Order: sequence, then structure tokens, then C-alpha cells
Amino acid sequence: METALRAALNHANFKPLLIEIGVEELPAAPLNKESNEIAAKYDRALKSRGIESEFEFNFTPRRFVFFHEKFPEKLNDKVEVVFGPPVEGSFANGSWSNAAIGFAKKCGVEVEKLSKTTQKNKEVFCYEKVVAAKPIADVLSVVLDEFLRSLNLGKTMRWDAPNAEFTRPVRYLAAILENEIVKGAEVFGVKASDQTFAHRSKSFEPQKIGDIKSYEKFLEDRGVILSADRRKQIILEQFKTIETKHNFTIEIDEELLAEVVAITEFPTAIAGKFDERFLELPKEVIITSMKANQRYFAVFKNGAMVNNFVAVSNALANDFAKITAGNEKVLRPRLADALFFYRNDLKNGLNPEPLKKITFMQELGTIYEKQEREAKIAELLCGFFGADFNDKETSRNVERAAMLSKCDLASEMVYEFPELQGVMGMRYAEKLGENAAVARVIAEQYMPLGENLALPRSEAGAILAIAAKLDSLMALFSIGLIPSGSKDPFALRRAAAGIIRIAIDRGWAFSLSEDFFKNFADHYKDFDLTKLSLFFRERLNGVMGANPSVINAVLAAGEKNLVEISRKVSALETLANRADFRENFAVFKRVANILKDTDTANCGDVNPAIFETNEERDLHTAFNAIGEIKEYAKLLESLFNLRDPLANFFDAVMVNADDQKIRLNRVALIAAIYNKFLAIADIKEIGI
Repeated sequence: METALRAALNHANFKPLLIEIGVEELPAAPLNKESNEIAAKYDRALKSRGIESEFEFNFTPRRFVFFHEKFPEKLNDKVEVVFGPPVEGSFANGSWSNAAIGFAKKCGVEVEKLSKTTQKNKEVFCYEKVVAAKPIADVLSVVLDEFLRSLNLGKTMRWDAPNAEFTRPVRYLAAILENEIVKGAEVFGVKASDQTFAHRSKSFEPQKIGDIKSYEKFLEDRGVILSADRRKQIILEQFKTIETKHNFTIEIDEELLAEVVAITEFPTAIAGKFDERFLELPKEVIITSMKANQRYFAVFKNGAMVNNFVAVSNALANDFAKITAGNEKVLRPRLADALFFYRNDLKNGLNPEPLKKITFMQELGTIYEKQEREAKIAELLCGFFGADFNDKETSRNVERAAMLSKCDLASEMVYEFPELQGVMGMRYAEKLGENAAVARVIAEQYMPLGENLALPRSEAGAILAIAAKLDSLMALFSIGLIPSGSKDPFALRRAAAGIIRIAIDRGWAFSLSEDFFKNFADHYKDFDLTKLSLFFRERLNGVMGANPSVINAVLAAGEKNLVEISRKVSALETLANRADFRENFAVFKRVANILKDTDTANCGDVNPAIFETNEERDLHTAFNAIGEIKEYAKLLESLFNLRDPLANFFDAVMVNADDQKIRLNRVALIAAIYNKFLAIADIKEIGI
């Protein structure tokens, strides 16, 4: 193939490029959730148009900014190769064939100007032509459109731009290559300019950007700190100053901190106060009210909450006294309402009767009935997880907590703040004189609240947490509400993962067998318990974080006890991560392949008297030396130490000997090794 044409293609010079997409205030929660993907999605949009260029990404609530140190001034033209008819038979009797002439005409040249190449083992005519690259402005427009449409920032909206749909209206676009506007570039109908906007406290007028290399300082002079990392650092430094000044400690809620970073362009931390009488409220109520409604940080002194808060303002001001007073004013009625709810709830007490009027699911009865089912499951679990469990104070705490577990769902406080379910039950129980252990269990029933989050600290809490989750799983499975695809509206995957984590943490014999689930099935409509068992098995990969084939190998060996599954997977995973595992494993894979269609459980005993070779004797001796090892890691290590005698055996011995007795004896020998592995995992399932 001729390469001169390719060598002659233009090669772009590189210049700095600034892209700023200006929008109305973005919602903080979805923005933070998507923040780790934004740069990657922009990069993919560039690469899909053949552009490779490193960049720095920053954002504020009103802008996405991408800065390229080196961006191609002009995209390279492309060579397009067009293939034609076979060369053979194209010239006869002194003239070209119609096919050759037609192809040359299509390419706009004489036949003699065509090139030749080999395609599918045949020499064919071909022609290379240059396809001019699209202008940078056109490509950028497509890139930016594709990028914005790829973002997952929650609900979208429409505005006065045709065919535009985004989470917030796009109001301006700055696109500057070195110091020139990328004319013709646009996104959602907004054409490129060299203008940006300052902080609203500074100006509502567009600001002309000068040298793009000093763009970040240009913005900061106008009240906009572009870097989210810098905004976070500024807030934390201001927090330290406030803590020193007031001699208290600010509770750093990382989620809230990320939110205030995402909604501010020039953050300023300020300290405020609220009426001391509101400290009658449980601290969780004050914290939740301040966080959910006002985005304030709670304050503590010597471990106790005090009647102060810290807010982060986005205003530009010399005196923040009025802003602080405003923040105090809006918090007061929130806490007053909460105090009213709290006192009312205490008057009503923890009464399960109102739960009879709250529907859990149409086909599953009320919350009261769910609470009753959970209590029965908890009682059964106490028996399964220890013969003496019912003699312990733990079981009494489980029983009492189960009777009160859902009562706070009928409270005014939980109606106002659903995220406080369980927590309010605990606080009300404490205030009403319940045993402290019982109160704690009421809160722990919902744990863990998410992946890698805390597990129940008490035995009773762990029992009730499993019972609550197991009831939800079995109840919803019984009416066909089984998660599919990415949809899981009732968080059943999280419930199953939570049970797995708790059982393993406690060392409790929770089984994934259908027979185990049958113990609880009387409370529900008939359904296929195999589906529930498989659902739990699918969660193991996420909880254990091991190679899926290692987990499958343990399950294929018939293990159903979650604790034993965890121990076996851990031991096998450790071995699988060794540098020499692949080489050693190949020998044992051969064992599995030879026994693929053999019932290894019925191969009979090995008879050393009929061994014919030293390799058989050596392997048998080495295998017998292993003995009975209970610890999985040591057993696997011992089995893998059979690699050399096994390799020697396979090199020197024909397993499928003509003599049936000899053949069956050799099969019995390697089957004994395989069966020893099978006590931990089915090695043929390991895909490493």
C-alpha cells in the first residue's frame, strides 16, 4: 500500500484551549454522585471524535470548566481507502475491463493511477483519497453536546432552546483556543464567546476573559474559586479558626461538606447559635434538622452537643452579622416544630397499636403484622444460632425489642424525618425507661445502613437485624417482587448483603439451603425457595470481593453455611494470589479433567499392593502424610505440596491402563486427592 499520501497529511500545531459551560445552579447531590465520572465522560466524547488531549477539569455550582494545555489547532485529515475489483482478468486484448474502468471513473482518475493491494488473498485495485477534517468548531459542538447528554444529574428540564434538554438550562459557552474564540462552536443553541460571569454578588454582567492561562485568577478576583478542592480546603481552614475562637469542635459530616463545596463559589464559614432549650431534643434530631433543612454543621464541646452551629455562606460581604442572624432565624421554627413532635411522641409512648393501621404491602398486611413475623423469626434464629441462646439475657432483649421495634414508625418525628426510624425508637425507649440494651437493639435492627457501614454491636441487635431483613426478603419474594436488572425499589439486595455480613461477623450458622429457609416459610405464601437461595449466592461476590470463580468453586463443592463459605473462600483466595499458583494449579486442573465424568465418591479404596510404579507409591505416601487437617489454609497448602509427586505420576503413569484393576486403582488414587480438595472447593470450577 502506498504510504506517500499518508506521510503528506497535515499535522496539527497545539494551542491551549479553555471550555466553560455556564449553567444555572446545579443540584448538589446528583452533581457529587456524578463528579467522579464527569471528566471521564468528557474524555470519551473527545476520543469518539478522534481527539487525544489531556485536560484539567473543575466545576462550581454554575459552570463546568475544561482546560487543555495542548489542543490541536487543526484536526488531521484522514486517508480513506476504497477497494475495487480484482486485478486478475482486468486487462485483456490490449484494453481494461469495464469493472476496472468503472472503478477508476468512480475514483476520478485513470486506471493507470490506481494502486494495488492484497485483500482476502487476492490482488485488487484500490485508491487512497484524503478526507478533509471537520473544523474544530464543528467537532467541539458535537463533543460538548454528547458530553452533556451523557451526564446523569437527575431529572432534566427544557427551556427556550430547541431540542435542548439538561438538568439545568445552559446559559453561556466560553470556548477560547489560545486567545481566539472558537467561532461556530455551540451547545444547545448557545454560541461560543470569550465571556464568563462573576459571582452574583460582584456582577450580573458578562466578563470578557483575557489571557486564558490566568483564567483561574481572573475568576477568583471576581469572587469565584474554581477548584472544588481549594474550596474544601478553605472551608476546613475556616472551621479550625472558628473552633479555636469559640473553644468547641465542629462535627465534620463528609457528605454535608461535599454538598456545601458543590453549592458555593466563594465559601465563608460562620458560627451561629440557637436557643438552649432545644438541647432537650436528641442530638440526632438537631443534627438531621440542621443538615437536611439548612446545611448546618453540628457543634460539640467535651463530647456533648452545644447550642451552636456552623454554616457555610456563599455571600461576598465585609460583615456577616446579618447573614448569621438570618441563619439563626430560619433554624428556630424548625427546632420548635421538632420539639413539639418530640414531646407529643413521648406522651403517646411506644405503642404498637397504631401500627395496625399502617399498611406494609397490600398483600402482606400491616406493619404490626410484619413486626410480629420478625419477632417469630428472631425467636427461631436464637435457637439456630446457639443451643443455650434462649437461656441468655440476649434472647429476652430480642423478644422485648421485637415487640417495640417498629413503634416509632407511627411517631410524628419519624413522619417528619423518615431517616430517623430506629434511632427515634431507641431514644424514646431510653426516655421511657426501657432497658438500655433493648433501646440499642431497636436502632440496630436497620444496620448495616449500606455497603461497608457499621454492623450491629450487640448480639440481640444482630439477631433482630437479620430477622427484619429476612422477613422483608421472604415476604416480597412470596408475592413475586423479586429485583431484576438494576431495579431494586425495596433494597432487597442490600438486605441480603447485610444478612451475609452480620452472619459472617458473628460466626453464626446461617445456611443458604432451601431447608433452612423452610423453617420460616409458614408465615408466607408458597414460593420457590431456590430463587431466594440463588439471590443470596449472587450477593456473595459483592460482599466477599473475591474472584467469582473461587466463590463458585466453594459453592459447587456443596457448602451452604455462610461462615464456612467465607473461611473457605478466604483460604482459597489467599492461595490463588500466590505467584506460583497458575503453574501449580495446572497439575490439579488435570486431575479434575481426568475425573470429569467420574463419580469420585464411589471410586473405592486405594490398594497399594497392586501399584506398579514408584511414582504411584510416592504419590500415595505423600497424600497419606497429609492426614486429617481441619484448618482450610493448611489443608490447601498441604494439597498443593503434592504438585511434584502428581506431576511425576502423570509423566510416568498411564491412568487408563488396559488392566481394569490397575486402571480403577489409579483412578481411586487421584479421586482421593480430588475428594480432599472437594472438602473445600471443586477445583474444576476455578477459572484462573
